Amino acid sequence: FFFCLYLKKKTVTMDQPVKLAKVSRVLGRTGNTGNVTQVRVEFMEGGSTTGRSIVRNVKGPVREGDILCLLEWEREARRLR
Repeated sequence: FFFCLYLKKKTVTMDQPVKLAKVSRVLGRTGNTGNVTQVRVEFMEGGSTTGRSIVRNVKGPVREGDILCLLEWEREARRLR
């Protein structure tokens, strides 16, 4: 499965670089109604994962092993309490 994360109020063009990241662990649900899932992702290059991983928030269905298409890959989500 491929999911793309889109940021609010940001125009998406085809020439913007994207990074692929594989969901390594689902950490839990967050948001007022629990509609956002916090996951740990590992970045992929050339089809295999690199050692770098960050925590991201994902809206919509997601499970371990899914591949996310990240438009912004430097920002990390705050951890759940």
